[in-house]
Amino acid sequence: MISNKKIAVVVPAHNEADHIAEVIRSMPSFVDHIVIVDDYSSDQTVNIVTSMQASDAGDRCIILRHTYNQGVGAAIATGYRWANEHQVPVTTVMAGDGQMDPAELAHIIAPVVDGQAEYVKGNRLIYADVWNVMPKYRFLGNSFLSLLTKIASGYWKMVDSQTGYTAISLQTLQRIDLKALYPSYGFPNDLLVKLNVINARVVEIPIRPIYAGQKSGIRLSSVIPRISWLLLRGFVWRLWVKYVVRDFHPLVFFYSFGILFFSIGSLFGLYLVVYRLAAGPVSTTSALFASLFFISGLQSLFFAMWFDMEDNKELFIKRDDRR
Repeated sequence: MISNKKIAVVVPAHNEADHIAEVIRSMPSFVDHIVIVDDYSSDQTVNIVTSMQASDAGDRCIILRHTYNQGVGAAIATGYRWANEHQVPVTTVMAGDGQMDPAELAHIIAPVVDGQAEYVKGNRLIYADVWNVMPKYRFLGNSFLSLLTKIASGYWKMVDSQTGYTAISLQTLQRIDLKALYPSYGFPNDLLVKLNVINARVVEIPIRPIYAGQKSGIRLSSVIPRISWLLLRGFVWRLWVKYVVRDFHPLVFFYSFGILFFSIGSLFGLYLVVYRLAAGPVSTTSALFASLFFISGLQSLFFAMWFDMEDNKELFIKRDDRR
């Protein structure tokens, strides 16, 4: 408990027998509830947690079990529902693989406890030695997905969208349809889109990345296309709900015409290039037509992004310190 507010830590776990005991033992004393969500493990994860419940973990440790493998996002949502039902003021998430430093938990929850923000995310990508600590393919994949998430979610200054080290307030959990959240690796991206629609304030806290030989089952070749499609749908949904249904904003027109004109200009320009290579010179009028649509579309997209940044700039707070 901190500032008379109980703290719950949701730990999604799938086949984490090698790490789960240390994750539980290293949990700070101010944590009131350690909610282990077993996502249908086939190893000794459940047995280890059960044995710790009867020993040093005591009453703090709760285990929730899925009857089939649903994905890390679904496991987090299950923990969120437990925290919501038990009215826990602050709920955090720490992975069951030991890749999150428990010593940083106090910094993660501080903005929620203080009322500065409704949601906090860790940021690994600005760590001084991240290029040497994080596997290169994960760094590049995370950076690419973070760029797409900026556009889709409206949190334009966010750096690390994929980290699972987070904290959220009870009031915010009560405003989100937990059943509608994406159940797999795209969970944090989907959650950010939904947080923006309810105008939740988000803080990003620098954290230290930990990679001590843990193996990841994530394959970027399949994850990136899937999450990109998820973000595209989330982007369209966010614009519709936030800037058409709830309140009108001209950025919707700029985005719509920008995408239309940019697509026409790009496709027609590509056609002219192919025609020039295959059949010979193209008319000046055709080239000007393609250029006009391309440039107009690009300008409209830039205006739309600028409007979006301005409208959402108060919802994101970046902290470079660890006060």
